[in-house]
Amino acid sequence: MPAGLGVPALGRTAARLRTRTGALLSRHRTFAVVLALAAALRVVTMLGYPPARLYWYDSFTYLDNAVHLRPSSTFHPIGYPLLLRALLPFHSVTVVVAVQHAMGLATGLIVYALARHKKLPVWGAVLATVPVLFDASFLRLEHAVLSDTLFILLVVAAVAVLAWRERPSPRCALVAGLLLAGAALTRTIALPLLLLVVLVLALRRVSWRAVVVLALAGMVPLAGYAAWYGATHGKVALSGADGVALWARTMTFADCAVVQPPPELTPLCPNGTVVDAASEYVWAPGASINLLPGGRFAHNERAREFALRAIAAQPLDYLRDVFADTAIAFRWTPVAHPARTVPAFGFARGIWSLPDQPLVAEVRRTYASDIGAMRSAGPHADVLIAYQRLAYLRGPVLAAILLLGAAGAVLRPGRAALPWAVAMGLLVGPVAALDFDHRYVLPVVPVACVAAALAVRPARPGKGGKEKGGRGVGVGSPERQEAAGPQGDRPPPHHLTAS
Repeated sequence: MPAGLGVPALGRTAARLRTRTGALLSRHRTFAVVLALAAALRVVTMLGYPPARLYWYDSFTYLDNAVHLRPSSTFHPIGYPLLLRALLPFHSVTVVVAVQHAMGLATGLIVYALARHKKLPVWGAVLATVPVLFDASFLRLEHAVLSDTLFILLVVAAVAVLAWRERPSPRCALVAGLLLAGAALTRTIALPLLLLVVLVLALRRVSWRAVVVLALAGMVPLAGYAAWYGATHGKVALSGADGVALWARTMTFADCAVVQPPPELTPLCPNGTVVDAASEYVWAPGASINLLPGGRFAHNERAREFALRAIAAQPLDYLRDVFADTAIAFRWTPVAHPARTVPAFGFARGIWSLPDQPLVAEVRRTYASDIGAMRSAGPHADVLIAYQRLAYLRGPVLAAILLLGAAGAVLRPGRAALPWAVAMGLLVGPVAALDFDHRYVLPVVPVACVAAALAVRPARPGKGGKEKGGRGVGVGSPERQEAAGPQGDRPPPHHLTAS
């Protein structure tokens, strides 16, 4: 073929692409403006607080694991280090947080696309994205070298894939299972979440093929990681810290006179050390587990056995403490829990120096030369300091969103039951396994917004579902029904929706 013949074809392709992009923006112009504003806020965040928020010791452990890929024997599974490893050629934590800010925008885009596909009016779909796109807590989280932003994106994407159809196909179940496996390899709290999703789908009588595919797609990658962990650490597991975490949870109520542990577990009994939150027992020098030889994580299995005995002996005390700590999420004024944390309004003026630790210098040498103290840079920092007071999702508002989702789970279980169950699992799970932290509440928010959005009755054509110049209430053509999949095909009648 003569070389010149390809040029007109490329021109026509580019013209069609411009036409389709223009038509897409025209149909979703309101959300395009909202997304642009959210992107501008993230640019301001990067300009206002260079280079990134780095936490000792979590951020540096993640970065070190990215350089020397291996299963961690503590609290940090391999999912987030894999993302950091992919970004290693840039040798920049600024690039890392830029990618995470893009992930935050992608999360909002997924929520909007799902809401519009489910026939919500424009204003309702946009409203569902506002917390994840504009809450200052999400800006801070995306700007930190932590696993949470990746975790949120994976969970929300899994929810959207399963909720896209009225009855998800095995292919959708496969994709969702892999996404949930990725989430579990990013934060282990998603492991019970995977089991919860399978249970909800089974209770809703989803096709057994879809349920089996979802379970296998979720468990096979986890089994592979567990085998890798066993080859590295000598025992098959997903984490070397789950027992320590659950042990710390029981330290707020355990009474060894009631538990009556065997002699080998007695050294793990409360020893009179008192701290202000369950999670602090992991780190408190005087806590019983930290007085044992070999370090806390060397006693992970014993700690798990003690914790399970304590919960079995004092189940009401355990439930009381889990309920009390979970309720902190619904306070109007954020509560510092533990007291050393900043629960909200964390944008401030100052310099956040890094500790004088060998690992800091090692990671600066091997991963990113721009690792350094984060500093505020005005006037961008001043904008965020003022903005955060207005852009914070208060606890009672989160409670109202969850209640709306609960109503939808009862009245429209085919639409809202699974997103709401996932949101509640994300809310209660971390508290039941360790403790409450405001950071752990953030993954709840976009999934709860999805559940609340799907609880709303779908708009009918001509009842506020169109944008001016648009084509109807759905993201696709108005002829497509709710059951249509991402390609517009109609699923067989034996499938069902999920998270």
